[in-house]
Amino acid sequence: MKKPIVALLFILIGFSLSVNAQRPGGPPSGDGNGRPSRPGQSTPPSFDMDAGTPKGNSKITGFVIDSAVTIAVEYANVALIDQESKKVIDGTMADGNGKFQFTRVAKGTYSLKVTFIGYEDALVENVKVEKGEDIDLGTVKLAISAKVLDEVTVTGLKSIIEEKVDRLVYNAENDVTSKGGDGTDVLRKVPMLAVDLDGNLSLRGSENIRVLINNKPSTIVASSVADALKMIPADLIKTVEVITSPSAKYDAEGTTGIVNIITKRSSVQGYNLNINTGVGVRGTNLGLNGNLRVGKVGFSLGGFGRAFYNKSATELNQTTIAEIGQFKTTQTADARDFGMFGRYNLGMDVEISKSEYITGNVSFGTRNMNRDQDMLISNFTNDVLSRESNRLLDTKNSSNNVDVNLDYVKIFKPTHEWSVSTQYSQNNMVNNFDASNFTLSGESLGEQQNLNASINKEITVQTDYMMPIGQRQMFETGVKGIFREVNSDFEYLAGFGGSLEADARNPAGFLNYNQNVQAGYLSYTYTTPSKWSFKAGARYERTTIDADDSGVILDINGYDNLVPSVNISKIMKNGLAVKLAYNNRIQRPGLQQLNPNFNAANPQSIEIGNPNLEPEISNNVELGLSKSIKRNYVNLSFYARQTNNSILRLTSLSDTLAGALVTTYENIGKEQTSGLNLFGNFFLTPKWSLNGGFDLYYTYMEGQVQTLDGFEVASNNGIVIGGRMMSQISLNKGWAVQAFGGMRGNQVTLQGQRTGFGFYSLGLRKDINDKKGSLGFAFDNFLGGMTMRSTSVSPLFSQESINYIYNQNVKVTFQYKLGNMKFVAKKKTRSVNNTDGVGGGDDNPAQGGGFNR
Repeated sequence: MKKPIVALLFILIGFSLSVNAQRPGGPPSGDGNGRPSRPGQSTPPSFDMDAGTPKGNSKITGFVIDSAVTIAVEYANVALIDQESKKVIDGTMADGNGKFQFTRVAKGTYSLKVTFIGYEDALVENVKVEKGEDIDLGTVKLAISAKVLDEVTVTGLKSIIEEKVDRLVYNAENDVTSKGGDGTDVLRKVPMLAVDLDGNLSLRGSENIRVLINNKPSTIVASSVADALKMIPADLIKTVEVITSPSAKYDAEGTTGIVNIITKRSSVQGYNLNINTGVGVRGTNLGLNGNLRVGKVGFSLGGFGRAFYNKSATELNQTTIAEIGQFKTTQTADARDFGMFGRYNLGMDVEISKSEYITGNVSFGTRNMNRDQDMLISNFTNDVLSRESNRLLDTKNSSNNVDVNLDYVKIFKPTHEWSVSTQYSQNNMVNNFDASNFTLSGESLGEQQNLNASINKEITVQTDYMMPIGQRQMFETGVKGIFREVNSDFEYLAGFGGSLEADARNPAGFLNYNQNVQAGYLSYTYTTPSKWSFKAGARYERTTIDADDSGVILDINGYDNLVPSVNISKIMKNGLAVKLAYNNRIQRPGLQQLNPNFNAANPQSIEIGNPNLEPEISNNVELGLSKSIKRNYVNLSFYARQTNNSILRLTSLSDTLAGALVTTYENIGKEQTSGLNLFGNFFLTPKWSLNGGFDLYYTYMEGQVQTLDGFEVASNNGIVIGGRMMSQISLNKGWAVQAFGGMRGNQVTLQGQRTGFGFYSLGLRKDINDKKGSLGFAFDNFLGGMTMRSTSVSPLFSQESINYIYNQNVKVTFQYKLGNMKFVAKKKTRSVNNTDGVGGGDDNPAQGGGFNR
């Protein structure tokens, strides 16, 4: 596979150009920057034109913009009308920058009528054209339709799944079944994404992805994507964007792409208050969100919290082989999970002038996750029972984080702007456990405690500049600095009867890890009249690291990365959109992968990070085909990825505790993945939609595993299959019904595999009091819970762990809006967007993502 990828790389670089133009045939969507959704059209509008109209040699040009926010209205319809006869002479469509043009216009007096869905029509009269004279109308402003402002009832359904040229958009606000849940419930339904039972996120088979919230990073995401998803209530999520081929504008981090979670944010003239709550047998949530706008100043204040409670069970069967014999361990445990998560924010935006804006935001996040386990441990030596004991384990994982943003944007004209963005983030984390060990008769075998506290700080400063060149070109550039500091302290205590002292077998330690990234990028876009679009860019990043592991200075060299990206797209005459993309990505190790804390919460399955990890490098190629047929949409994409210096989990025998296994991370392998995604969105009737997708990919990984004689090269491969299906029906009198089902097949690891699982839900919602509120009911996995089985094998050991999740759930949700609000399109802003860090993890604490975001 390596040779085809390299060959295609050279072919693509030879073009030196790429695409990122929006597909005119795309369905309505928001763009993630607070802009209103703008439905597009696949072909220029059809006008009843006078075929006998004489042609001239003059041109009429102009720009269509939103009157409230001075941003381009993409693909607006423009008609050229003879002012005397009132006949339509010609018609065209504005491009992705709002630019329109009429050529070969004869001498005369004309009117121009500009229309677009959701806006009032605009009429420009008395446009006098002389022979050979070109007319520049400047900007034509469209005002939002009064019908939109009055929130008239729309009987049709908005597409839940939409596709843009560089990303897929999932409209979570239309998801009935996720009400009262959290972010994991939403992302499980997004095409190309997979979320396991512990909330760990992967894209096309890889957990090395970037996760953003409202185009910005957050330290809670850096620490653990799984925890971050649990912290965000499903009701707060507006859309989820999956970016599989990021341009040079984005940080180079994330080998498979970027996931951007857009939360609901409204901008109002007046005030409003939303109350959002839900109660279920497995979880409860409460949210309050308020907005106030007076003149040119707006304020927002919100808070969302969620508590969940659940029972689970685990099993572990483990066999190890050493020179002195064979050791076998079996474990069974019942667990009780309790978690409380919250996120709160205070924001302000100020309109300095019609072209200058300042926005500021402070957000707080908190999480508390506790698990109590009663564990029965049986140890065998050469198949003879040598010991049985009970272990009572209390695990506490908590954190609190703050993100502060201050952003400035200057708009010279639509798509010509300069911005400065700053951010400070800090996350304080605690990962502790207390363990008490007893014989089966109740005699104490001692107590153990692990204390691990860490602080993650980050300062980011960036500036970006974008400028159109003529009608079909765009130039973008920017520089960025990220300054990170991570401190982790850990200590083990042991003793009897509550009298604990330092554990000599597990000495205390610390990690001080400083990482600085300086970056700059250039990007160029060109769109031809025949709808070919090319976008080429390059991003340079310089990374320096200073690290101290318990007093030992680590020799970690800095590294430089020049990251190219190429995108090419073409919209055919029949509306078929074709996209070909290549990009090079890097993946820096995350905090939990680096953390040297010796996590022995399970004494037979120990985990430890590796502070000497280096980044992994990947090459990615993607070919996409999409087609809109009226309101229906189908997309098929093929992709291939090769990752070198891959960071893989490596399990080996403990050299201090007989029968125990230790798992860590090493840059020991390479990984190759190729596959396809097929999904579609169909409207069976104006009120009944059906959408679903199918994922299939082949993966091959190679690395080193431990043997009695040292290490040897091992490999594993397999095909992974997944899919999902959702149907939504909008009924009369404000009723709506939605059903969802999905599954993920077996997943390959270097030393084994994880079995697949399925999930499903059914939801019902009723709008009340003229849509000011809603009452809903939802049922999750009501026929039983879910089970995940993981296996690992090598010449020296075999391990099987089983996780039972009893997550059957019934919930009731309630939402109500108070206040007198008038819609005002949100001001265009820029913000810090750190996409360069790792996020992810699995059911093991040692892989919870990292301080990079």
